[in-house]
Amino acid sequence: MTAPVDAVVIGRNEGARLIACLASLDGQVRRIIYVDSGSTDGSIDAARRMGAQVVTLDTCQPFTAARARNAGLAQTGAPFVQFVDGDCRVQPGWIAAACAHLKAHPDLAVVCGRRREIAPEASIYNRLCDIEWDTPIGAARACGGDAMMRRAPVQDAGGFTDTLIAGEEPDLCLRLRAAGWGIWRLDAEMTLHDANITRFSEWWRRSRRAGYAYAEGAARYGAPPERHWVAQLRRALIWGMGAPVLIVLLALIWWPAAALLLIYPAQVIRLWRRSGDCGWALFTVLGKFAEAGGALRYYMRRMRGGRARLIEYK
Repeated sequence: MTAPVDAVVIGRNEGARLIACLASLDGQVRRIIYVDSGSTDGSIDAARRMGAQVVTLDTCQPFTAARARNAGLAQTGAPFVQFVDGDCRVQPGWIAAACAHLKAHPDLAVVCGRRREIAPEASIYNRLCDIEWDTPIGAARACGGDAMMRRAPVQDAGGFTDTLIAGEEPDLCLRLRAAGWGIWRLDAEMTLHDANITRFSEWWRRSRRAGYAYAEGAARYGAPPERHWVAQLRRALIWGMGAPVLIVLLALIWWPAAALLLIYPAQVIRLWRRSGDCGWALFTVLGKFAEAGGALRYYMRRMRGGRARLIEYK
């Protein structure tokens, strides 16, 4: 007997990854709802053939993952909803474990587990994603795109914020915690994710999107007591914009000041010694430039009053 869980899968041109995602849910949930954001690769027909209920988003409005998740949530009726990105496969046993934990802990609105990369060895960028997914077990402040949620409190909180192009899950979790609900990360395998990032340009765009999310999150909830993403935004702006601009200006006045740029390799070495991972240290420092660019994009859009547009990296 399947658990009292509906699954909401979102995707856009995921191809074989979507088929694998839907297959991993087969027999584990009451119903699978697939929300498509303008795919042109046959994903819609493939999902229907696999028995999923398909919801297609109106192409006249900007696509966001948050909008897709809300469209799927509106079609659910089970007490628990498993949200899954279409480039992920749900691990055997996860649905039952997450459902049991929510039943046993009525104060929790969200449970999540360990998301892993399918092929972290394929590229440094995949490995960086795998490191990013490895977060502490226990009480958490937020979850990612894959999580099981209690439907009623999520709907009471207004669901996901449609207009956010990234960071919609922490945004929702913040509102759930403010309403008295808990978020919990289980010591259990949850999903396998296929980032499939093979080029520096793809990683750079993904980092820019993170910076955009930091700026928007800080603008929404940066005041005390949450200080949402304020520290992340500050680091991005200082290391990715403020420090290099200041050093260049100083060097124009007195050229030996250019030596101050050595703070960047020094920072890489510091992070390398702390983590033991040279690749992670290097890309953490490089990523601050992309994040600063993403934050600047947010501020420019806000100043002009334009619509938020997806920053797609694949």
